Amino acid sequence: MILSLDNQVLHTISDFKVGIAVYQNIVIDESPKMLKGRLEFFQETIRNDLTESTILDYPGVSEWRQTFKTFGMDPARYPPSHEALFRRISKGYDLPFIHSAADLNNFFSLQYEIPIGIYNLHALHDYIKITQGTEEEQFEGLNGRNNQMNGKLTSIDKKGAFGSPIVDSVRTKTDPGTTEALQIFYIQPSLPLRDTEQLLQAAADMFTQLHSGDSSLYLLHGKQPEVII
Repeated sequence: MILSLDNQVLHTISDFKVGIAVYQNIVIDESPKMLKGRLEFFQETIRNDLTESTILDYPGVSEWRQTFKTFGMDPARYPPSHEALFRRISKGYDLPFIHSAADLNNFFSLQYEIPIGIYNLHALHDYIKITQGTEEEQFEGLNGRNNQMNGKLTSIDKKGAFGSPIVDSVRTKTDPGTTEALQIFYIQPSLPLRDTEQLLQAAADMFTQLHSGDSSLYLLHGKQPEVII
């Protein structure tokens, strides 16, 4: 499988980077009490912080809003997925528990303040390309809507668009039967490569501690826009 970052994306933001973790032989189940407890505590901490600040005071939220604007995307209409999590929490709603992989993915999104998607690797075909969508790219999303990806940052494989830093598709969602998964980290463009590598390693270590299995990490950026796995 070829993983690539479109030149068009790098032409718009030269420091744009995407981390990819591939997990094999994993076991997904209901989230353990430890993870549920950490998520609940984290959400309460965020609510407390927001009594004296706003969501835009989180550096990762403000930077990704600006990143969307640079790509011609309207973050007010199509907010980055991690911002949507922060906004839900700020309104007093708890994040729903789905399963261990999705819940941990949400935890990482809040912790690192970036959009992250996780997908069933067996549902992906031939290649993965991070690009700006065209009029042809669309998918049935986990938000229950048909999502048109024209002009939006999106992930595509041989079968078409399947994910984005906004919402992901039903076609590639993970569930308790998933044994191999692929996780896409939309890194803040300002984060140095060394810090990005440390972030990816820490996240992958925690993921495999919870789900067993093995992980492989890849980083796409201007000097390495394509890798073969």
